[in-house]
Amino acid sequence: MPLRSFNREQAWLLPPTLDEMIPDDHPARFVAAFVDNLDRTIWLEMEIDPNGEPMGAPAYHPRSLLSVWLYGFMTGTRSSRKLEAACRDQIPYLWLTGWQYPDHNTLWRFYRDHRVSMRRLFKHTITTAINLNLVDLALQAIDGTKIEANACSHRSYDETELKRLLERIESAIRDLEEQNEAGNDPAPVHLPEGLIKAKRLREEVKSAMSKLTAEGEKRVNLSDRDAKLMKGSKGIIAGYNMQAVVSPVTIEQDKSTSLLITGLDVVMDAGDTKYLVPMMEQAEELTGQRAAVTLADAGYHCGKNVEACEKRDQIILMPECDEKALKKPYYKDRFIYDTTKDIYTCPHGQELRFSCIKRNMRLLKRRYRASGKVCQ
Repeated sequence: MPLRSFNREQAWLLPPTLDEMIPDDHPARFVAAFVDNLDRTIWLEMEIDPNGEPMGAPAYHPRSLLSVWLYGFMTGTRSSRKLEAACRDQIPYLWLTGWQYPDHNTLWRFYRDHRVSMRRLFKHTITTAINLNLVDLALQAIDGTKIEANACSHRSYDETELKRLLERIESAIRDLEEQNEAGNDPAPVHLPEGLIKAKRLREEVKSAMSKLTAEGEKRVNLSDRDAKLMKGSKGIIAGYNMQAVVSPVTIEQDKSTSLLITGLDVVMDAGDTKYLVPMMEQAEELTGQRAAVTLADAGYHCGKNVEACEKRDQIILMPECDEKALKKPYYKDRFIYDTTKDIYTCPHGQELRFSCIKRNMRLLKRRYRASGKVCQ
């Protein structure tokens, strides 16, 4: 078959416009529409003046820089250097910037200066999706996932381990100081690098020990004081527990379905249990309405959460945390309690009478027993 003509120096037959190069349903258009419709109040909430400063050299428009970052987050590009490259050779970014080329320093300074205040946009994105009837709040799902901190799990110590580490550091510092004082050589103008590092580490350990004492923690990580040891998909990690609430989103153009985050938090507890109700409340506040049904896994199951959902008149679907135990013939729910006699009846009809009170940690538990002749 014949070949099409091929020429890398082909000139435009007609001068194209940027708008012609982006399809009408391209995600970049949604980002641009969202940013362009932010009113002045929202910009000022983010500590950004959308009109710029009257004096000085011309700067990149904040609508341009914010669009680049939002589209970058949407497409998984979060590096300022990669965004700089994208603004030079990817058409969606060229369209968003108006064919301008902000460098990575400009992009990073904008994000650094406004990244905390930019979190306010989270609620506005949810509100926009709700107003466009994209979100189906008949259902929402809550889950937690462990995210690894920029810290090594081996640098997490308890009080005893910190004391041993401090003793080794003190010994190393004494050895280094004796080496510097030995001989007739004049004292160095600057402390040796090894001694500086050892003294800096000593201060870190002392600070960590103070944190354990002040906050009543059992372990502390020297690299990231807030990171906790928890079990993740790759084993025990020093990290955080990210909680998220999502609801389905339907795109009318292609009838595709995705998920929109309607609640988000990062916590330092490894367990999920106590965050079920707070996450539902956050999603309700951000969306302005309560989802009809909430899905959660067994990590959120406990009596308090079931009771709280009943009081909120919230339909919750989650598996019993003791699902395997439920199948056992002597699961606790199979024992019938008689309040008048203060006795339990086992699945075989035998009575268990009150025996004593046992202390387990901070809890007092009542123990019931049957006769040894009846059941071993």
